[in-house]
Amino acid sequence: MITNKPLNTIDYDVVVVGGGAAGLATIASLLKRHPDLNIALVEPSDKHYYQPGWTLVGGGVFEQSSTVKNMADLIPKCVSWFKNAALDFSPHQNSVFLSDDTKLSYRSLVVATGLKLDWSAIPGLEDNLGRNGITSNYQPGMAPYTWELVQKLEHGNAIFTQPPMPIKCAGAPQKAMYLSCDHWLRDKRLQNINVEFCSAGAALFGVAEYLPALMSYVEKYGITLNLQTNLIAIDADSKTATFKKTNADSSTEIIEKSFDVLHVTPYQVAPDVIRKSPLADAAGWIDVYPDTMQHKKYANVFALGDCANSPNSKTAAAVRKQAPVVAENLISMLTDQKLRAVYDGYGSCPLTVERGKIVLAEFIYGGKIDPSFPKWLIDGTKPSSLSWFLKEKMLPPLYWYAMLKGHEWMATPIYRDDLPTDRHAKPSCNFDPA
Repeated sequence: MITNKPLNTIDYDVVVVGGGAAGLATIASLLKRHPDLNIALVEPSDKHYYQPGWTLVGGGVFEQSSTVKNMADLIPKCVSWFKNAALDFSPHQNSVFLSDDTKLSYRSLVVATGLKLDWSAIPGLEDNLGRNGITSNYQPGMAPYTWELVQKLEHGNAIFTQPPMPIKCAGAPQKAMYLSCDHWLRDKRLQNINVEFCSAGAALFGVAEYLPALMSYVEKYGITLNLQTNLIAIDADSKTATFKKTNADSSTEIIEKSFDVLHVTPYQVAPDVIRKSPLADAAGWIDVYPDTMQHKKYANVFALGDCANSPNSKTAAAVRKQAPVVAENLISMLTDQKLRAVYDGYGSCPLTVERGKIVLAEFIYGGKIDPSFPKWLIDGTKPSSLSWFLKEKMLPPLYWYAMLKGHEWMATPIYRDDLPTDRHAKPSCNFDPA
């Protein structure tokens, strides 16, 4: 960090960068375990969004207003809130530099910045999002436009896209499509609408056990499935989308498709401040151990959520499991205790295949299914109305009033006593646990 201005330096036990789901859940879990921690939160936004609800907004189930709260109402009063962006990380100095020339020193750092939606990576997208039939539930405030387009479309071409991984909530592009198709089917319009799913991936979904149920809905709605077909450009005036298709023999071809509705999932990358920092791996993500969420080089740094390079699905369900692990291990590190809490890669994707039914995909590292409920109650590989009830009625209050408040229902960490103790030296934190 190079500056000619004097820095206002403030010391904290813990600095958390990012006030999204990961940051606030971790703060709540830390305070649950150690209420006297001196914590700072770095977050420039004054709004907090319940992003898992945007699919249902785009499907006409939720109102947009139900997915947003004031950030000030969610931050514990004992936490110091710095309403600025992080400008630079200096882990060698145990410091974070902010955009207003404040320097925060820490004994431990939690990075939870989320990721960056790279709208500019597809020519013609950024300047035309929200008009000419081009929409995306990923953009804050854009899901109501998705629902408007779905309601108005009487006939024509509807295209839903998915870029190369990683993206957050890898099932979200499909969710938007299924709910749209269900509405058109119920309104007896689907037979007049050509629906296509264009995905850069080689499979519809990454966990094989859920494919039969999803494919049954692809067939039910008459969806044309175009795999290894990646959106590379948009001409909004002519309503033409250009794709690069990779064939079975590895050859490629450029294909143009006309559209009346185009739901785009943007490329997603690590935030600029992360990519340029010493904390990042070669791909730009925070380099952590996938079990403890501790940084591989800096022992007093942890990361979780979308900005970390742990090979889990980037979902709020993953954060719900990661936050208690980070809290446990961070406090163990500060008190010079052995790290024991482990994250097993749990992720969940409630795939809204129709209004009123969900395929509840749950899995851990390695793509192994890991259901939360007995099969007689919810068989996640099949469409379920009870899963829809959980998604619509139970998960929003669980998010707002449990996960963000430190109530770790069904999120108790796994503990192991055989974790390596010599990964790297522990820092001298001078932390008094009393």
